[in-house]
Amino acid sequence: MSADHHPLLCLHCHPYSYIRMVQHLIERCLLLRMNRDQCIKALADHASILPAITLTVWRELLKENMGFFRAYYHVLPPRPYLGRHIMKAPRFTRRKQWK
Repeated sequence: MSADHHPLLCLHCHPYSYIRMVQHLIERCLLLRMNRDQCIKALADHASILPAITLTVWRELLKENMGFFRAYYHVLPPRPYLGRHIMKAPRFTRRKQWK
């Protein structure tokens, strides 16, 4: 392979496709109810995307979809980020039968 050909998307070789991929990953983070900082950390840790790139794409999405983000932040419950663990609501156990 030549030095300018990468098997995966590269910001320098395929900027449009790379930005679209970052946008898609941000949208997946939103489906997982992550806030901006959690999304930036997740993409840096799991997809090796520089935080500055994620933040830039996030800001552009915010500008283009202000109404969506207002509603999203309104319904997004404040909850601590637990890293790889997903916070779950407590499960109700089966009631014991009275004798």
